[in-house]
Amino acid sequence: MNIDVKVKNLKKIYPGKVPTYALRGVTFDIKEGEFVAIMGKSGGGKSTLLHQLGLLDTPTKGTLLIDDVDVSKLSNHEKTLFRLQRLGYVFQEYALIFELTAMENVLLPAFALNGSHESYKKRAIDMLGKVGLKERANHRPHELSGGEQQRVAIARALINNPKILFADEPMANLDTNSSKQILELFQKLNKELGQTIIMVTHEPEDKKYVDRVIRIKDGLIEE
Repeated sequence: MNIDVKVKNLKKIYPGKVPTYALRGVTFDIKEGEFVAIMGKSGGGKSTLLHQLGLLDTPTKGTLLIDDVDVSKLSNHEKTLFRLQRLGYVFQEYALIFELTAMENVLLPAFALNGSHESYKKRAIDMLGKVGLKERANHRPHELSGGEQQRVAIARALINNPKILFADEPMANLDTNSSKQILELFQKLNKELGQTIIMVTHEPEDKKYVDRVIRIKDGLIEE
């Protein structure tokens, strides 16, 4: 099986009078098609690690290969294109534009790549169907529940057919039932589409949905 993410001795140090060692040298691989949870206590480095993997921040030291590309050697413009073409993101705040419909929100990353409007519109409808919201395509976020808004965000993350889907505490603002629906949706996308998913979560019960857990404590892999 191919390796989607290869991390070697990754470090992130925030400078200051007393430097903060957020990541102290982590090493691991994530295989193509894996559903992986990054878990650990608050402040342990979970989100920092996800931000490095998702090219939302730059590591201080170490090697990071994504889809066989050494992303540390990319320019800022190349990183932007890489994110648009190969990575998808789901955040805890949904990050939808409230003036736009669900369909229009899903289409935003596709338009950033100057894709064909008609072909992407068809894919957007397909993606909304995958997350169970095809009939809600023309509804605006205020007409949707929190769980439905998060499913729109997931469809948006999938529109450009990303190699890897990153999710940062995606159930943090949801009730128990909606959280379960989102986790089952991730599991379905992983099994049916072979989608590689890397998810940060602090809920111990979430581990039953994933293939593997990477535990991080004080900036180091715990197990």
